[in-house]
Amino acid sequence: MIKLLSHLSYVAITSPDVEASVTFYEEQVGLTVVDRIDGAVYLRCWGDYYSYSIVVIPGDEPSLDTMAWRTSSAEALDEAAKRIEAAGAEGEWIDDVPHIGRAYRFTGPWGHSMTLHWDVTRHHDTEGDAASIYPDRPSRRSKVAGAPRQLDHVTIASSDVDAFAQWYNDVLGFRIMARTLLDEAPISVFSVLTTNEKSHDLGVVLDGSSRAGRINHYAFWVDTREELLIAADVLMENGIPIEYGPSIHGIGEQNFLYYREPSTLRIELNTGGYRNYVPDWEPNTWRPSLGSNNFYRNSAMPMSMTESFPPADGPSATEEGVPDEIKDALLNPYAKHGRG
Repeated sequence: MIKLLSHLSYVAITSPDVEASVTFYEEQVGLTVVDRIDGAVYLRCWGDYYSYSIVVIPGDEPSLDTMAWRTSSAEALDEAAKRIEAAGAEGEWIDDVPHIGRAYRFTGPWGHSMTLHWDVTRHHDTEGDAASIYPDRPSRRSKVAGAPRQLDHVTIASSDVDAFAQWYNDVLGFRIMARTLLDEAPISVFSVLTTNEKSHDLGVVLDGSSRAGRINHYAFWVDTREELLIAADVLMENGIPIEYGPSIHGIGEQNFLYYREPSTLRIELNTGGYRNYVPDWEPNTWRPSLGSNNFYRNSAMPMSMTESFPPADGPSATEEGVPDEIKDALLNPYAKHGRG
C-alpha cells in the first residue's frame, strides 16, 4: 500500500455556545481566530502551518463534526477515496471547505466523520506584531503562557476498539501502535494509531453506549514539559479545574494533562514521548496494571475520563453494558497488584 495519509490537519467540533468556547480558546488556551464563516469560527495555534486546526460550529451539544487528515499527495487522496468506497463506507467529494479546497468526506463504520484533503492554504505572518523573527515559524509564539504550538491528536470512542483499529489500518494505512486489554478480562479498552512517526494521532477508547460517532478528547502539543506545567498552573490560577494529570502515559510516554472547555468537551495538552520509524512495527499489548494510562502506576484515572461526547443515550458509556468489576479494573487497576 502506498502511504495515503500524512498527518492530522484539523478537528471540527460543535458547541452549544460558540462564543463562550471561542473566548476560552483565545484567552485560556492561546489560540487565534482567523475566520468566521456561516456561524463557524476557525482558530489556529501559533505554530500551525495551515490556516487553522480547530473549527467551532454551532450545535445543540458538544460533539465531533469531523476530523481531517491531509493526504501524502493529490494522487493519494484519489486512492484513499477509492479504497474507502471499496470497503463499503459512504462518502462524497466536497469543494466548499474554507482554505482547503477539494476534499473527500466519509462516515466510517462506527459513525465518525473523517475529511481527507491534499490542498491547503498555508499560514505565514510576514510582518507586524504576529510575525516571528524565526523564518520557519508561521507566526510568533503566543503571549498566553503555556499556549500550544500545534494540534496533536484526536481520540474517539467506539463499541469495538480492535475492529475499529483494524479497519482504519486495512483501508487507510494507519499503523496500529499499541492497545490496552483489561487485567481481569480479555476486553480491549484502548488503542492508538498513527499516520507518521508519532506514537499516535488517532486514539480509540471503548464505548459501551449505543450512540455512534462520539469523541473522547482532542489534544494540543507544547514543546516542553515545563510549558505543560506552566499551562496547568495558569489554568488552576484562572479557576479552570484539571481533570487528570499532570503525569505521563505509559503508552506513548507523553506528559499529559486534561481539562474541559465551556461546552464540557475534553482537551488534552501533551508533550514528550518517543518517535517510532519502524515500518513493520508489531503493536504491543498493555494492561492497566502496567501503567498504560499512568506510567508511574501510582494513581487511578478519574471516573469522569470515561465520558465521551455527545452524551450517551440513556446510561453513560461507563455504565451501559459494562459490569462493575470491569469498571473497577479500568479505573483502579493497581489495587489488586499491590500498588493501590
